[in-house]
Amino acid sequence: KASGCKWLVEKEWRKRKVDDGQGKAKLQIDNMGDRYNIHSQLEHLQSKYIGTGHADTNKWEWLTNQHRDSFASYVGHFDMLNYFSVAENETKARVRFNLMERMLQPCGPPPERPDE
Repeated sequence: KASGCKWLVEKEWRKRKVDDGQGKAKLQIDNMGDRYNIHSQLEHLQSKYIGTGHADTNKWEWLTNQHRDSFASYVGHFDMLNYFSVAENETKARVRFNLMERMLQPCGPPPERPDE
């Protein structure tokens, strides 16, 4: 399936032929939806999917999302799970359990936030 960002780009930016005044046609990219529409759609995607981040995402949150996505992919793909189980000389159930455990805090505890 196509990602949400792909249809967003195809919908917002369209090429059209424009007469340049000298009888020659040129391609001009037409911004139909303005920036507000793009930003509102991105905000919707960011509120719907945690891993897309937002303006206030810090390095720890971003890395945690990346690690969790990777671990979820490893658990979900049967061949990757088999590969890890053979490489670690563990059962598939033990490898799956270890990956699920590592998803809790893959980058350690969150850093201290400065008081404002």
